[in-house]
Amino acid sequence: MTAETTESASGPPVKPGPPVKSGAPGPRALARRRRRASVARFWREYRTHRAGVFGLAALVLFVLVALTAPLTVGSDVDSVTDAPGQPLESPSGRFPLGTDQFGRNLLGLLIWGSRVSLLVGLLAAVLSVLIGALIGITAGHFRGWYATVMMRITDWFLVMPTLVLAIVLATVLSRSLGTIVLAIGVTTWPTTARLVRAQTLAVESRPYIERAKALGGGHWHIMSRHVLPNVMPLILAQTTLIISSAILSEATLAFLGLGDPAVVSWGGLLQDAREAGSVSSGDWWYLVPPGIGIAVVALAFTLCGRAVEAVLNPRLGVSR
Repeated sequence: MTAETTESASGPPVKPGPPVKSGAPGPRALARRRRRASVARFWREYRTHRAGVFGLAALVLFVLVALTAPLTVGSDVDSVTDAPGQPLESPSGRFPLGTDQFGRNLLGLLIWGSRVSLLVGLLAAVLSVLIGALIGITAGHFRGWYATVMMRITDWFLVMPTLVLAIVLATVLSRSLGTIVLAIGVTTWPTTARLVRAQTLAVESRPYIERAKALGGGHWHIMSRHVLPNVMPLILAQTTLIISSAILSEATLAFLGLGDPAVVSWGGLLQDAREAGSVSSGDWWYLVPPGIGIAVVALAFTLCGRAVEAVLNPRLGVSR
């Protein structure tokens, strides 16, 4: 009889465990390695989409310009009392994009306004996706009367004009950036909710969900550990696509005079140009640069969103 199977007086026989390798990585290290590999694989696929790379380069440029605005143009660029030029000066060496109706440097205002437009678009898109993802996942998981009520509310928001609802909210509430973010976020979530619910239903029909329920997995465990990771690629792609429409909505509300008058944004510049009569007087430098900025940023986000969607779902066959 060997020493491994001999019972000792202090307890049952102790069998030796498997040998431990000193250099073996732990579970967290393996998880980090898998995440790095997934990110590297995603970037390799993303680089094959030329339009997506162009959109990403444009976004990086705009973000850098917005972040460095306090250093490049100063925080007093929107001051009316200390305007450096004469009202509505045409482009020159001193003012490359001319001046506005108060004599302020339009190039500086354009750079400073990018901060507000990008921030409002991002926050509104995040709020919209959070609401849509929450309703979509819960409606797809619980079903029954809850799903019926949530989907009827979603259908009501879908048939209502989004811009009209946003205008109503922006009119009723105080004129601020928070109001614009709220107005856009609570009116643009239904599409995300529909897409996420459909994906949730597809995920929960898979066999491993039934096994997780049989092993005692609760509602929160199923939704957070199994459903959310599978719908996250869809949520990410939807976020990049919604940001462009959120920026356009912010510009529209600001152009209609529903934004914060004390904050410079691209839509606000267009509103100021309209009030100054730049359309009839031919002051193109007051109108064209903000419009081009809005169009380029919206296009860049759309290109990035389509590229992300194509990488995460190759069956879409989006052109490269």
